[in-house]
Amino acid sequence: MTTLQEFLKKSGCEADLAKLIGEVIPSAVREIAEAIKSQKGELAGSQNIYGEKQLKLDVQSNQIAMEAFKESGLVNLMASEELDEEVEAKKSAPFTVVFDPLDGSSLVDVNLAVGSIFGIYKAGSPIGKTGDDQLAACFAVYGPRTTFVITCKKGTHEFRLESDDQFNLTNENLHVGEDSKHFAPGNLRAAAECEDYLKLTNEWIKAGLTLRYSGGMVPDLNHILLKGDGIFTYPAYSKTPEGKLRLLFECAPMALLMENAGGSALDGEGARILDKRITELHKRTPIFIGSKNTVKRAVEALRKSKIMVFSALP
Repeated sequence: MTTLQEFLKKSGCEADLAKLIGEVIPSAVREIAEAIKSQKGELAGSQNIYGEKQLKLDVQSNQIAMEAFKESGLVNLMASEELDEEVEAKKSAPFTVVFDPLDGSSLVDVNLAVGSIFGIYKAGSPIGKTGDDQLAACFAVYGPRTTFVITCKKGTHEFRLESDDQFNLTNENLHVGEDSKHFAPGNLRAAAECEDYLKLTNEWIKAGLTLRYSGGMVPDLNHILLKGDGIFTYPAYSKTPEGKLRLLFECAPMALLMENAGGSALDGEGARILDKRITELHKRTPIFIGSKNTVKRAVEALRKSKIMVFSALP
């Protein structure tokens, strides 16, 4: 079996970046996976920047990741979905890491798959940059198995955590086809006020597409990458006029992974997610991501509807 470190070395990944992706982040992922097994989904008694109640596991996962990055000596700045500001780790370090330490944490208590998402930039603030400026992106899935999916902008690849605590290569050069047999329609509440979104989901059902929606971005996009087709949608609506998912912590890293597998990621106006400038840490965006042709058709179907008017509000 090819280990993650061996793969990164063979692929020509620069040494410091290879250490960050091949050792530092995986060590945090292993520790978070163990924490998930022991936690029961209790509230922490605190709220994050969005006013959402935090689970003890949210707080613990964030601490695990931050400690790993601080101890590595490779991380200049850290930005977490759970914090309102960037945190400096080491001034002279080469990288900035942005992350969602536990995406979909509300699914833990019902034993559904959850994940962690990471985006890596050159040192300095990510404000003013775009998703295209990422050097690499990766995510972990905590399900029946713990897996780790990475891109260093040379393909998208999956690794599995084995009993010896090594991540070994399981799928090299994942490829997403241009048309979809699966759909994962997030934010179906929007269909109540947008006839076009309701019509679109009904068309997918009538066309015989298979519904695969878990309630978590990480497992749903992991499904698309491993099955080789699909679309995940999360449009805006009146309660979240700019979308719900965060550009920096969720959408940009996932877009980089999806594009490097041959897929596409667009916002509600048809703009490429990786072209969107990060104007604030917690900026949100609608997202349509997956098979190119299906994503394009979905955005075109909804662009002129009420739901897209919401997405354009200041």
